[in-house]
Parts: sequence; C-alpha cells; structure tokens
Amino acid sequence: MIISDFQPLEQSLRARGYTTICGVDEAGRGPLAGDVFAAAVILPQTYDLPGLADSKKLSAPKREALFEQIQRQAIAWAIASASLAEIERLNILHAALLAMQRAVEALQTPAGFALVDGNQKPKLQIPCETVVKGDSLCASIAAASILAKVARDRHMLWLDKQHPGYGFAQHKGYATKAHYAALAQLGPCAVHRLGFNLRRNETAST
Repeated sequence: MIISDFQPLEQSLRARGYTTICGVDEAGRGPLAGDVFAAAVILPQTYDLPGLADSKKLSAPKREALFEQIQRQAIAWAIASASLAEIERLNILHAALLAMQRAVEALQTPAGFALVDGNQKPKLQIPCETVVKGDSLCASIAAASILAKVARDRHMLWLDKQHPGYGFAQHKGYATKAHYAALAQLGPCAVHRLGFNLRRNETAST
C-alpha cells in the first residue's frame, strides 16, 4: 500500500534508476538531556503500514505498533545515535548529522540514494537529497522518524531509572515546566546537555 498523502519521491528516484532508497530522520535535537538518535529505512515498493505518518503526529501506542511493523516489512533498517559527549563536542546539529551518517552506514542492505529530512546533509558516500518536512512528504522518511523516535523514547525510559526525580519517562528530556522544576531542585545530572540553556526563561518551551 502506497499512501496517497505522500509525494512520490521514491517513485521518481526509481524511475531514474535507483533501486534501494533510504529515508533518514533524527529524534532528539531539541531536548535538554540524553543522546540524539537517527534511523534509516529502505521500504519495498509495496507495503502495508496503515497510519504511517510523521512520528510527531502519532500517539505513542501507534508509534510502538508501527515500529514493529516497519522493522518486519522494510528491506533494511538501522538505528544509531550520537552520545552526550559528541553533542557537547560537535554541537547538536553536527551530532545529529553524525547519527544519521551512522544509521545509513549500518544498513545491512546498502542504500543507493538517501532522502534526508530537513535541509542539512550528513556526510554520506551515496547521493543524497534533503527534504524539508520530509517526514510528512516521504514514506521512508516517515518510517525513519518513527524508528528514531521510539528508540530515543525507550532510551529516555531507561535514563529515568538511572536518574530518578527528573521525570525523563514523562517529558523525554524536553524543556517542560516539570523538567525545569526538577532542574531547579536537583541541578543537572550526568545526562544533561550542559551546552544548552538549562535555566528556564520566558521563552522556554512548555
């Protein structure tokens, strides 16, 4: 099933001779804590993924269900991350691009072309095209966004057990009122991104 809401980006690339096209997306650029994750997915020409969409538009249970379905139906998929230390050393943009590069390179079936969400290209050894709002326009990018989001959320659930009191299981490290309240009470922990503004201000996300 090819979803009509998506632009036929993969189809146009296949018409140009590319047979293995991966979608690439990241999760976790905005939070105040935790690693940044990325995923790469090569979908077959036909698939059955009802409800496939940008991960941000889906409920957590729907993302979890699609996570398993995408892994079963994809020609290849891979999930990678960049660490807190790499975020601090490289900055969050370049760490996210590094995670994307790692995901593409980890595909068991090599991709011949990459469609990357956003407007910044990771360093890849294959042709690459960026797609602004690609997770809403391209099926393989939407699939990658789900894998990256679910993997990162699971990582934050694990960090919640390692660092109780910050509410990572609820807000996943994002800049919520509850997160800033925990920071004010406890101070930052070992998984907070110290290069970010950890003090709440009037423009902080709620």
